[in-house]
Amino acid sequence: MNEKGFTLIEMLIVLFVISILLIITIPNILKNQNSIQSKGCDAYVKMAQSQVQAYQIDHNTLPNSLAELKDEGYLKETYCKKEGDIVMNTDGEVSLVTGSKDEE
Repeated sequence: MNEKGFTLIEMLIVLFVISILLIITIPNILKNQNSIQSKGCDAYVKMAQSQVQAYQIDHNTLPNSLAELKDEGYLKETYCKKEGDIVMNTDGEVSLVTGSKDEE
């Protein structure tokens, strides 16, 4: 009989290889999670700054606050999880105020 399919040994070898890859990958991801989160917040601050400029182009004036940008649909959130709030000064410069923000 010549049945096509995988043998038990072949399946065990595949599972073993996948397990080894997971054992190697997961600790690296967990170790770099804070760095990944920080870079994501930095990118969100830059995106918020560009949205301030987009609002200024559309309305010929700076927004009064980031809440106004959120209300107008330019921003989804005005904070970065686990990093802090995003604030805007009177000159339209956007920055990150570090502090803990509870997840909603």
